[in-house]
Amino acid sequence: MTEVASSVVYEVLGSRAKDVDEPIMEYIINVLADEDFDFGEEGEGAVDAVGDLLVAAECVSDFDECRLVCSKLADKFGKHGLVKPTPTVRSLAMPVRMNDGMDDGPVKKKKPEPTDGPLLSERDKAKIERRKKKDDRQREVQYQQHVAEMEAVKAGMPTVSVNHDTGGGSTVRDIHMDNFNVSVGGRDLIVDGSITLSFGRHYGLVGRNGTGKTTFLRYMAMHAIAGIPANCQILHVEQEVVGDNTTALQCVLNTDIERAKLLEEETQILAKQRDLEVEEPTAKDGVPTKDTAEGDLMSQRLEEIYKRLDAIDAYTAEARAASILAGLSFTPEMQKKSTNTFSGGWRMRIALARALFIEPDLLLLDEPTNHLDLHAVLWLETYLTKWPKTFIVVSHAREFLNTVVTDIIHLQNQKLSTYKGNYDTFERTRDENVKNQQKAFESSERSRAHMQAFIDKFRFNAKRASLVQSRIKAIDRLAHVDQVINDPDYKFEFPTPDDKPGPPIISFSDASFGYPGGPLLFRNLNFGIDLDSRIAMVGANGIGKSTILKLISGELQPSSGTVFRSAKVRVAVFSQHHVDGLDLSSNPLLYMMRCYPGVPEQKLRSHLGSLGVTGNLALQPMYTLSGGQKSRVAFAKITFKKPHLLLLDEPSNHLDLDAVEALIQGLVLFQGGICMVSHDEHLISGSVDELWVVSDGRIAPFHGTFHDYKKLLQSSS
Repeated sequence: MTEVASSVVYEVLGSRAKDVDEPIMEYIINVLADEDFDFGEEGEGAVDAVGDLLVAAECVSDFDECRLVCSKLADKFGKHGLVKPTPTVRSLAMPVRMNDGMDDGPVKKKKPEPTDGPLLSERDKAKIERRKKKDDRQREVQYQQHVAEMEAVKAGMPTVSVNHDTGGGSTVRDIHMDNFNVSVGGRDLIVDGSITLSFGRHYGLVGRNGTGKTTFLRYMAMHAIAGIPANCQILHVEQEVVGDNTTALQCVLNTDIERAKLLEEETQILAKQRDLEVEEPTAKDGVPTKDTAEGDLMSQRLEEIYKRLDAIDAYTAEARAASILAGLSFTPEMQKKSTNTFSGGWRMRIALARALFIEPDLLLLDEPTNHLDLHAVLWLETYLTKWPKTFIVVSHAREFLNTVVTDIIHLQNQKLSTYKGNYDTFERTRDENVKNQQKAFESSERSRAHMQAFIDKFRFNAKRASLVQSRIKAIDRLAHVDQVINDPDYKFEFPTPDDKPGPPIISFSDASFGYPGGPLLFRNLNFGIDLDSRIAMVGANGIGKSTILKLISGELQPSSGTVFRSAKVRVAVFSQHHVDGLDLSSNPLLYMMRCYPGVPEQKLRSHLGSLGVTGNLALQPMYTLSGGQKSRVAFAKITFKKPHLLLLDEPSNHLDLDAVEALIQGLVLFQGGICMVSHDEHLISGSVDELWVVSDGRIAPFHGTFHDYKKLLQSSS
């Protein structure tokens, strides 16, 4: 198989592959030839796994060519049969034992095991198979409809640009939305919703994953809710900018369309004036020539342009845009780079920078901290705290919400409720309200039960007829108190490994690493990880934290030095590409059955349930799941084999706040080692006890809490 894989890789990469060092090519081929390797949609899995290496080794010229090559590799590998075909999975009418008919040794006579129902006839099996194929076809049609619907949503988003109003301020103040409904795919998400957004207030939108927070923001962005003024500028930041040859700085500046047009017109007029000066027009008998008159008109128009440019503060625009990009960790050199040279995460930052530069009447932010490092998060907190207009932010980061919001909007059970204060205040207030509501409900039920017992006892007693009637009327007058309906508890129960290898399970000895053709990223790393290690790595984005995780897992090998890895250790790696690589047309149970063929369905269901993917959720197509629900499916896949060590790269991205709490509890109870990359203060403070700072090619322990580290960063910036 490796020989076939080698010929495929060399065929696609062409002559440039022959100039690459043999160990590098060997590594690339072994990764792609792995029977468990998931190429993903259009080769995105290959881009994540070996993309940086292909570019660094000059197998490809840039990431655009890298994506094209990886897409071709995905096609070629599929054609050569290197990737195992997806096994046919049938939904059975009853549980079956997957090891029936299989012997572990010499032939023995086995007692027939009792079954939980009738045995399936061939006719029944054929009928189930036909039904399965029909369901698969329907699921694929639904998936395509969903994709088309999402594309239509994106296309329907109005273009938003810098609005230089002339009325001395924004005309849009408070926004009142009354009695509206929000639904998607025939499922109601918000019913009879009513909410008022007060001008200048900062709202945090919270609620469980899958309740419809992002859909609600999309509805507002499209002005699809009655009550939003037609002239209200709304910008929903959820899509990364399209990469092209425009620089990052110019991409932000281009959102000020009026400024761009005025500057272009100024350039054209100045060019014409220079042409006229060359021709040296003269006046005859004191009468201006045609050219002289045209020159006067151009001078007059130039004066108007300069006044308008001054009025819209055009000359400081570049400095403001550069300042926003710098706050989001773009260096001056990066600001001059074309947008098509940046990865998706950095293009998402450019989209955020454009939104902050535009300063719309209503800014809608969906998990803005997901692609930011801690430096950028702290800067964004400060920037949003001073935001002069209204914004709504969806975020899983508790401390971020505590800092930037003035109000909380809670979406639960298809209803919207607003609370004054930050997230901690909301949590306390809501807990108190729930307790009071539960007391009122119990009191109401006791009174109702007491009166109903009297009615039932004396209903046919003529002497008590008046008393019975009075109690019947009293029950009718009794105010109805809704029963408290709590969200189901989240679960993150990571399986305990059966065996425990002795320490250290992984150790680095003078290990250095650099991608081929580039400088060393890390020098002389010396550290060890055991089953009781609880570590969080912090540092600026791009410094190499994810690379360290790949070195620990064995996905990358050191350039020099050694990395000892116990032969018995099982490592589970969670990163964003595991979520992005899920088969969206499948459901969680089928996905797990394809990942682990031969494992009984009930065992897979139980494991999914231990991570909160329970009941019908395990049977829903994954394109209908929220980001947090997909994350739990990815967790289920990587932890099924009971790992000794969890390597987590931004694990809280896309989880809601309750899910983050459940993740913390799951990590606290996990009986193995943990090494994570995260900037979520609440997650780090609750689940690990060591901080490692990654900087300048080294890793150093930080003696203090995450809060101390934040204060250090703030004081140095």
